[in-house]
Amino acid sequence: MNRPAKILVVDDESSIRDSLREWLRGLGYDVAVAEDGAKALELAARDEPDVVIADLVMPGMDGIELTRRLKDSCPDTDVIVVTAFASVSTAIEAIRQGAYDYVEKPFCPERLELVIKKVVEHQQVVKENLSLRQKLDGQYRFENIIAKSHRMQQVFEVVRVVAKSNATVLITGESGTGKELIARAIHNLSLRRGKPFVAVSCAALPESLLESELFGHERGAFTGATARKKGKFESAHGGTLFLDEIGDISPNVQVHLLRVIEEKEFSRVGGNELVKVDVRLISATNKDLKKAMEEGRFREDLFYRLNVVGIHLPPLRERTEDIPALSEHFLRKFAMENHKDIKDFSPEAKELIMKYNWPGNIRELENAVERAVILARGEFITPDELPGLGAAVPPVSLAGKNLREVEKECIASTLRQTGGNVSEAARILGITRMTLYNKLREYGLSVNKTDKRD
Repeated sequence: MNRPAKILVVDDESSIRDSLREWLRGLGYDVAVAEDGAKALELAARDEPDVVIADLVMPGMDGIELTRRLKDSCPDTDVIVVTAFASVSTAIEAIRQGAYDYVEKPFCPERLELVIKKVVEHQQVVKENLSLRQKLDGQYRFENIIAKSHRMQQVFEVVRVVAKSNATVLITGESGTGKELIARAIHNLSLRRGKPFVAVSCAALPESLLESELFGHERGAFTGATARKKGKFESAHGGTLFLDEIGDISPNVQVHLLRVIEEKEFSRVGGNELVKVDVRLISATNKDLKKAMEEGRFREDLFYRLNVVGIHLPPLRERTEDIPALSEHFLRKFAMENHKDIKDFSPEAKELIMKYNWPGNIRELENAVERAVILARGEFITPDELPGLGAAVPPVSLAGKNLREVEKECIASTLRQTGGNVSEAARILGITRMTLYNKLREYGLSVNKTDKRD
């Protein structure tokens, strides 16, 4: 660090506070002291120390509670707890609450100095990595989402505004457009950011299991329910619950969900006790919910409860100016993960990436770049490492077609190309096999296999 690291010493014994202050100042640190947890929180909020050294046993607020509250109010501050040998198990609990490490009393100065140096060096690495990412991504990064297109900048502006409220949000868009990233951005920019963000895929579970997953169950509620289980609503209490693929929930689950939104309470499966929750609900779907309402498959009252604020994510083919920044980001990411020195895409590969239709959107682009990095033998990604982009899914003419027709044609074309190999088709489209099977049923498509590997 260019400046001396700031250290806050918290101990109810003045002799220990004073001796640690003088010793640490002698090592070149900027040191402040506090006699209890309340004073420590006050100083931390004002001075933002890099490291807090806190005794575990103090009158009033103990070291564990102080650690928990510091991690909420000053997430960049690391805590070192000091404990007697007999209380090592308590120190481990403090680490579970967010402490970086612990030292035992009577502590060895060399041991404490080593731990402090380790913390400061770790913080320096984190800051350098953050600075590097900011330089690399520049103005195109927003809450871990990379985009420069005007349409996505408009989306970001809506996210900034809606994040300050508790309104329910419905995010729509094709598979692979980044709906969960937008949901996480709303949570991270909200007052709930210190609380849980819990995500549930509504399409991944049958109705009976989804009810248990969302609302929990009591012991004996059904075969195999050997103990009470908390649901995702309880797990997300105080924070945000993200319901992905909300268009796939059954009418029965829709009724229960509507009640939770309206009453902010529910009963676990097999129980009568009312459980009250404070949860911000964000939902997402790639389906046309208005059409589902017209067909009687989705409740109108639930739709309007979920869609207080609607955010639509455009497909990648409608914001091609984002493709270069995204592909370069994925190239850096996977080159680092795979320990490969790859400088860039060749001009031919860049042209191929820009011309491709990307029916699987960002997820498909990410998968394609990861595969290319793994296959690459030189310093540049070439068209040889991007098989299928030239002919995998021919560009679909959008004129005169609605979104369902375009999606159906993309899926059918991809399956023909893979010879009916569902796993390969799902990979190309950037979706899971289960999602693809659901799409096949939805559009009445059959699989004519010429490739038996799936």
